[in-house]
Amino acid sequence: MPVDRLKKFLEENDVKFLTVKHSPAFTAQEVAALAHVPGKELAKTVMVKLDGRLAMVVLPAPDHVSVKRLKEFSGAEDVVLASEEDFADIFPRCEVGAMPPFGNLWGMDVFVEQRLREDEDIAFNAGTHTELVRMSYADFERLVKPAIGHLSTRS
Repeated sequence: MPVDRLKKFLEENDVKFLTVKHSPAFTAQEVAALAHVPGKELAKTVMVKLDGRLAMVVLPAPDHVSVKRLKEFSGAEDVVLASEEDFADIFPRCEVGAMPPFGNLWGMDVFVEQRLREDEDIAFNAGTHTELVRMSYADFERLVKPAIGHLSTRS
């Protein structure tokens, strides 16, 4: 990736999207503020390990993954947050913590917090800490085919 592979995938699937450049930001809430996107519309990607396999959990910026809810929803015996070492090699051209929520491009399961469906649009990091993509949530769901459930808590 970072953004080139994603843009190509979106274009090949006739998806309208907007890229937004912003000053470097390293937390989802900072990105939301700099890009003038409501925090609940900015999706952050959290990497987890479900029974040893990497997966993505996509949730609104203010939320935190509920390991208990994810375990119940996924049916996994063991659910832990992945360390950067666990996934850095999988996303070699993405900045750590800025992976776009398209686990399907890397053959991994994607789980989405159901509250992201409440808005028409979704915005997310595009592989760097200085660019995000904004697109319709319906297109995101159509392309990624995530498992959708109540997976997070809000701080």
